[in-house]
Amino acid sequence: MPQYSETVMDHFMHPRNVGEIPDADGIGEEGNPVCGDMMTFYIKVSRDGKTIEDVKFKTFGCGAAIAVSSMVSEMAKGKSLDEAAAITREAVARELGGLPPNKMHCSNLGADALRKAIENYRARRAAEHSNPPAGDAPVCPYCDGSLPCKDTELCSSCGRKLP
Repeated sequence: MPQYSETVMDHFMHPRNVGEIPDADGIGEEGNPVCGDMMTFYIKVSRDGKTIEDVKFKTFGCGAAIAVSSMVSEMAKGKSLDEAAAITREAVARELGGLPPNKMHCSNLGADALRKAIENYRARRAAEHSNPPAGDAPVCPYCDGSLPCKDTELCSSCGRKLP
């Protein structure tokens, strides 16, 4: 059994920022089919579009995956989008007091899921500015992004399957 630091154990036993942001500005999902870990990050961005005001996550996986998600959420909160996107797996592992070599992939997943949430936010904003929704054009029930037509199966903004 791998030896975990006190910080890893604390973030595993008492994870910070667990949950979902229903009206998230960006959503990012990352997983590893080999080990079964799956992380989804939700971000809320300031009105000026520069700072991450809130971060939540849902993680299905091992203790290291939960601890990594918790730490990544703490590291990202209050940071600019660029600072948060620059969080590396090495920085996450360092903040956690180290991870066993066979668990380092977990820190990759957390940083990647956060980056995907930031990319999702930026793509949504770019789409809104280049193609503002028309009066009664169909919109996604998850992110309020405009849809090309009523028969679309996936939202191009958030990527979720439509009802």
